[in-house]
Amino acid sequence: MSDLIYRVKDLRVSFPDLSRKPLFGAAPRIDVLKGLSFDVAKGDVLGIVGGSGSGKSTLGRAMIRLLRPDSGSILFEGTEIAELNEDELRPLRKQFQMIFQDPMSSLNPRRRVGGIIAGPLRLQGFDNIPSRVDEALEMVGLAKRFSERYPHELSGGQRQRVGIARAIALKPDFILADEIVSGLDVSSQAQVLNLLEQLVRELGLTLAFVSHDLSVIRRLCTRIFVLQKGEIVENAPTAELFDNPKSAYTRALLDAIPLPDPDQVWS
Repeated sequence: MSDLIYRVKDLRVSFPDLSRKPLFGAAPRIDVLKGLSFDVAKGDVLGIVGGSGSGKSTLGRAMIRLLRPDSGSILFEGTEIAELNEDELRPLRKQFQMIFQDPMSSLNPRRRVGGIIAGPLRLQGFDNIPSRVDEALEMVGLAKRFSERYPHELSGGQRQRVGIARAIALKPDFILADEIVSGLDVSSQAQVLNLLEQLVRELGLTLAFVSHDLSVIRRLCTRIFVLQKGEIVENAPTAELFDNPKSAYTRALLDAIPLPDPDQVWS
């Protein structure tokens, strides 16, 4: 059995440029991902970093087919998913899940936490749903009583834990986490990162973590992709990238990391 969970070749994604849409006809397209090729090994914690507009979130969404690529190949556990339609993707959805940046907008405000976690389980035909909901809550450090609460009754960190519980309840092989700590205070960020580290270790997950914050990436990830203008300019193990960045763009990102001690410099 292959130790790769993803094998991606020549992945291209473009979007219409509505700011330049002509009076008649289609708008010109902007190339967002420009022929990306890479592998992801099972058990990797992949950091996807880059500036605004670099294509990092687009890449993550293409990997789990929330976006359909213009062209290219996406092999997920040996299955080509780039061209599958939604009916064909549905049975695969439980194998790759996403944790969203803003849990308040991604959690249905009219449903209790238990119903939010149970929804995907019902769609995928799981049995023993109440016990699976309780198990997922326990795994993210929330008591069973939280299943009766609504999202607005929770703190930001608790809401993000519910988003994580909804993802892991399906027992996926791969999770995409897109800027999931960017809206949290420092204490909640640390708690969520500790939780992710624990879940990766205990569940054997493969995780892609999209972030603009290299200090967070350094702590959590085993390998890093650096994106610039829709291209991967660096692909390296985390320690190697921080110790010996190859591209000027990566060095600029590292130089921009805030340091707690003004006298400290990166080696």
